Amino acid sequence: MKRFLTLCIALFGAAFLAIPSAFAEFPTRSITYQIPFNPGGQSDVEARRQQPRLEKALGVKVIIQYKPGGGGSVGWANLIKQKANGYFMSGINIPHIVLQPLARGNAGYRTEQLVPVALFQATPIGLAVMKDSRFNTLEDLIEFAKKNPGAVTCAGSGTWSGHHIAYLQFQKMAGIKLTYVPYKGAAPSVAAFLGKHVMALWANSNDLYQHRDKIRVLGFGTEKPFQPMPEVPTFKSKGFNLMASIDRGAGVPPGTPANVVKTLEKAFLSITNDPEVKQQMLDAGFVPIAMNAEESQAYINAKVKEWAPVVKEFK
Repeated sequence: MKRFLTLCIALFGAAFLAIPSAFAEFPTRSITYQIPFNPGGQSDVEARRQQPRLEKALGVKVIIQYKPGGGGSVGWANLIKQKANGYFMSGINIPHIVLQPLARGNAGYRTEQLVPVALFQATPIGLAVMKDSRFNTLEDLIEFAKKNPGAVTCAGSGTWSGHHIAYLQFQKMAGIKLTYVPYKGAAPSVAAFLGKHVMALWANSNDLYQHRDKIRVLGFGTEKPFQPMPEVPTFKSKGFNLMASIDRGAGVPPGTPANVVKTLEKAFLSITNDPEVKQQMLDAGFVPIAMNAEESQAYINAKVKEWAPVVKEFK
């Protein structure tokens, strides 16, 4: 009997050790950090800044890989298929992860399948014209557009993107008709604008800040003035409750254990709260943010409620 009990205990112990546990030590090996866009883009630049800092915080190698396509949807569809153990994570972008499933129906993933770890960077969206434009103010553009429906052409990155949704919302709020010209990425849209192929540009704050000597930004979709360009009015200050931003963060597959999410969350937040990193972001025209997993999820849920009726109306 004693030998039987000893054998049972040994077998039970071996079985227990063989079961993957949410409380197992993490991480113990390299982590893949997927960027669902092409190399050299804004998500990649931030991931490269984070890479050595993540390796220091987590004590393992962090390998960046790329899975571009579909405005990020190819990468996010790939993310939800990975093992939920923390060893595969991906950059996530808002509003993309919300708008794509709403607008396309089958985007290859559902918003709720992406588990946010943290949100660490925002790029407010603004509307700009060239410095030699006839539009000196937002009011000038609106007045012209009311008299000339569809005459004002605006470049932007993609459809059902942050730029596209800002354009749709602004049109409705201002009671005007503009013409949106989608480009395959921020860089081509900026190039088209600077080449004067369009009259205006919906763009991210870092691109607008980079070209501030050549352009005039008419408004930013922020609550308060954009810190690196405080002279630019907000849409809200002009009577339009338009909050528009591309927010970047990291996410993991559905079912990832809470303790694993917490470990990754701590690493990302330690980076975005670093004063040196904050200043680097501001100097490049970004806004540092620091939302933990719970705050990020609440923010995403709120955006689903906000944008669902907008997409339904314009789809």
